[in-house]
Amino acid sequence: MVTVIAEISGNNLHPVTSQLVGAAGGEVTVLCPGGVGASDAASLSGVSKVISVEGDCFSSFDGGAWASALGSQCEGRIITAATANGREIAARMGAAMGVAVVQDVTSISGDSVTRPIYSGKAIETITVSGDTILSLRPNIFPAVAGGGNAAVSTVNQSADVATSVKEAIAKASERLDVSDADVVISGGRGMGSIDNFSHLEAIADQLGAAVGASRAVVDEWGMSHSIQVGQTGKTVNPSLYIAVGISGAIQHLAGMRSSKYIVAINKDADAPIFGVADYGIVATWEEALPALKDALSNL
Repeated sequence: MVTVIAEISGNNLHPVTSQLVGAAGGEVTVLCPGGVGASDAASLSGVSKVISVEGDCFSSFDGGAWASALGSQCEGRIITAATANGREIAARMGAAMGVAVVQDVTSISGDSVTRPIYSGKAIETITVSGDTILSLRPNIFPAVAGGGNAAVSTVNQSADVATSVKEAIAKASERLDVSDADVVISGGRGMGSIDNFSHLEAIADQLGAAVGASRAVVDEWGMSHSIQVGQTGKTVNPSLYIAVGISGAIQHLAGMRSSKYIVAINKDADAPIFGVADYGIVATWEEALPALKDALSNL
């Protein structure tokens, strides 16, 4: 028995959920926080049961409340996405249940799992037994197709779980979180100033991408730590990562080097970022971004 905790995005089931089901194998139960995406989860191939876990605690994210509400419905191995929310849920469940947690898993073979360590410089193989909790890195495991027809049941946790902390963050836009996005465009010191990030945001809007940043601009320009990519920020694994004006310090590479395709734009032809890039453009952002924007507009 494997329990998959669905990853949700707003009022929809996040595509990574189908990857979690694909990695789980066997008899899979999917838990949908707040009931979001229950019908979509039921249509995934390989899902035997869907539980819509509803309650007041799901009106905003609170790791402790969500872990408590969802944990009471879990059986066997538990799988979450290695996103900001998924990692926190996994950690809190593990602490509450007293079971082992392995974060950022990149492969599963029976009781053997692997994950990157030392900023991606090495791969660790771990043998797990019994009930364990695994968070899986997005965009690594193949997604299952549709065609399923699992039964959906509803459990209400309103009376059992109280939300201890409410998020009160007013978002200026619906832009994706860097750890969840399939496309990320990030900027570094080479962007010149924080004001120039509006050019990255314009490209992101065209691509449906998330905007990231290097540690240098977060520390020096006062940008939100929530968009920082790197060893001390977030680890991302999108299908496409575009680095603009980022030199490629090892701390930044640790957070994005496993992206499927990497495009680097930098005026310094010797910048380390070109060492990991699939495609490199030696140019300033002023030269490259307007051309990219025009090309995308003509698609």
